[in-house]
Amino acid sequence: MSDVNRERPPRGWTRAMTARPRLTLLLALLFTALAVVAGSGVGDRLRSGGWEAPGSESAYAAEALDRYFPDAQPNLILLVDGRGAGVDSPEVAAEGRELGRRLAADKDVTGVTSYWTTGAPTLRAEDGREAVIAARIGGDDDAVAEAVERLAPEYRGRHGAVEVEVGGMAAFRNELQTTIQEDLARAELIALPVTLLLLVMVFGSAVAAVLPLGVGIVAILGTNAVLRGLTAFTDVSIFAQNLTTALGLGLAIDYALFVVRRFREELDTGADPLTAVGATLRTAGRTVLFSALTVAAALSAMFLFPQYFLRSFAYAGIAVVLLAAAAALVILPAALLLLGPRVNSLDLRRVLPRRRSQEAGREPGEGYARLARLVMRRAPLFAIGTVAGLVLLGLPFLQVQFGTADDRQLPATAEAHVVQQHIRDGFPGNPGGAITVLAEGRPTAEALGDYSSRLSALPGVVVVDGPAGQYAQGRRTAAPGPAEAARATDGAAYLTVLPKAESVDEASQDLVGRIRAVGAPFKASATGTAAQLVDTKDVIADRLPWAAALIVAVTLLLVFLLTGSAIIPLQAVLLNALSLTAMFGAVVWVFQDGHLSGLLDFTATGSIETTLPVLMFCVAFGLSMDYGVFLLSRIKEEHDRTGDHRAAVVFGVRRTGGLITAAAVILAVVMVAIGTSRIANTKMLGLGIALAVLMDAMVVRTLLVPAVMRLSGRATWWAPRPLKALHDRFGLSEGGDPGRAPGREEPVPDPDRDVNPDLQPEPARSG
Repeated sequence: MSDVNRERPPRGWTRAMTARPRLTLLLALLFTALAVVAGSGVGDRLRSGGWEAPGSESAYAAEALDRYFPDAQPNLILLVDGRGAGVDSPEVAAEGRELGRRLAADKDVTGVTSYWTTGAPTLRAEDGREAVIAARIGGDDDAVAEAVERLAPEYRGRHGAVEVEVGGMAAFRNELQTTIQEDLARAELIALPVTLLLLVMVFGSAVAAVLPLGVGIVAILGTNAVLRGLTAFTDVSIFAQNLTTALGLGLAIDYALFVVRRFREELDTGADPLTAVGATLRTAGRTVLFSALTVAAALSAMFLFPQYFLRSFAYAGIAVVLLAAAAALVILPAALLLLGPRVNSLDLRRVLPRRRSQEAGREPGEGYARLARLVMRRAPLFAIGTVAGLVLLGLPFLQVQFGTADDRQLPATAEAHVVQQHIRDGFPGNPGGAITVLAEGRPTAEALGDYSSRLSALPGVVVVDGPAGQYAQGRRTAAPGPAEAARATDGAAYLTVLPKAESVDEASQDLVGRIRAVGAPFKASATGTAAQLVDTKDVIADRLPWAAALIVAVTLLLVFLLTGSAIIPLQAVLLNALSLTAMFGAVVWVFQDGHLSGLLDFTATGSIETTLPVLMFCVAFGLSMDYGVFLLSRIKEEHDRTGDHRAAVVFGVRRTGGLITAAAVILAVVMVAIGTSRIANTKMLGLGIALAVLMDAMVVRTLLVPAVMRLSGRATWWAPRPLKALHDRFGLSEGGDPGRAPGREEPVPDPDRDVNPDLQPEPARSG
């Protein structure tokens, strides 16, 4: 850091942040207390759905069915076991009818379908020992959850001659929400002490280690309050809380690490606390601001998708990023100003043996500098080898199969999972994967019968039935009965198509397309799990290019404003994308194909939930860009100071290598703690992003970036004249003021030149 920057008096933002540090900390304490109150109970107001595409054909049909036929889409299943006796035995049948009668009389139940009232073979296990009672609980998500919590204990367990287990989508969502809240509390108990220990190891000082943790806690509590407020206006996914904890700790620690490390560097040069804070905000502070904007931009791309599952992560992610940056740029400088040199108090390094490198007088980070010099001497080899390795790790993603979340997200012992697995394994067809076709426009009995016959003739169909309970086995379809005809005169009727394949299989998705292609003399709309999956995939495929374009455009702009180069932003985007290949390959190899499923304790479904790759891309890309900004800012700073490209790259790696690695390890610990969840999607999110940030910090930033920047040479900093003028006016540079090109200083001799002749300054080129 130059004396010019260090001795500059505080002004502008720096002056505002350092004017009244005690008042700033008092207001921060008040904000935190209010956030605790405002965010209390947020978990109980979050939703467990949100994967469906609103406005799609399947969403429309589902809503219309709820209006026309409240019992058409059961969401509560009672699996009745005859305890050794057949379900048709008098004792079991009597008990089954009584259970159905009691359930139908409940105030929250709008309809009940039972094997003992319909005789439907699809509601009876093939071995005759189990049968199903299916019910529909009406109301919104909160009402359904309350009804399930009341009804499940009442019906679960022994009832005379039968044993009952409770399942269905309502039970699954209720169990999912409870499990996520329990797992999140456990993850926080794991992550906080381990993170504190790692921070103590990084800083040596226990006082300095507490500061990043404090910033993270402020960001998490503030985001919980934001989410609590949003639930009054829109649906927010329960999964968003996991991202709040992960990014709240991870990014807050990243930003605080960068700020505290720079502050300590300034103190080491002899600066007083006020001057050190000012220099830190002008340098590391601007980097933190750029990083936060980049991460927020990546997360904002999820607003382009209509599913509230994805939009919820945008709400939570943007809030926690901005709050973490605000805490690092407002609260942390005030604390550092008051602490001054005491930030190094309780320095545990005093009781540990000094490292030999320090005894030899070498700078911290010399190991990273030696690695950077080695990489730059063999740049083509490292560039080709690293790219090839990353691409190889990502190859399994070419075999990805997209699906939707179901009961197998839960542990194998969860009741909702057990019930649905019994139905999958022991009942004919796939009752849980039925495709429901809504017929509107006053369809006649004759038209419904003809349409039903054509549906039953489609390949892959086991049964087509109607609301009155008539069933068609194979390719024979009964004509609609009086109940169907009566309902048709009210304007609508529905048919249920039972496929042979699993609901998320390609065969079931293809069947949805064939059903929608069958002509009808009335308006026909298909819904169900397979139809929702088809519509979700279509919406994501339609919006994904726009989301990617938004992320790329904003990233290019922000990195250009930081560096003034037209080449570095392109490198940053491409290298960031490469850093994600290992994550996507591992997701398919582990969670789709089931490798390591025993070790990680989850049930592989043969598919990946459709929205998760989008979420993981946005989060991991933003985090990778976070580390990229840290590295590029120090390279840019040194290049502006000396004009020596290769020495600047070595300097940047030396100064940030240990910091980025430490930040990545700490974030990975937080994500792995999230990954200990018993919910498969949460496990995949946590472990996948942990792998992505480690690969980015330890492979891309230390190997690929130096190699690529060595290959691009002085051209790395090229930009056409119009862009240079734009950067001179609007760009920000570490060590300089906005809108002002940094002053040139006499180059400081770099020890790299003496160690490696390859790093001598390149000769100036004409033009």
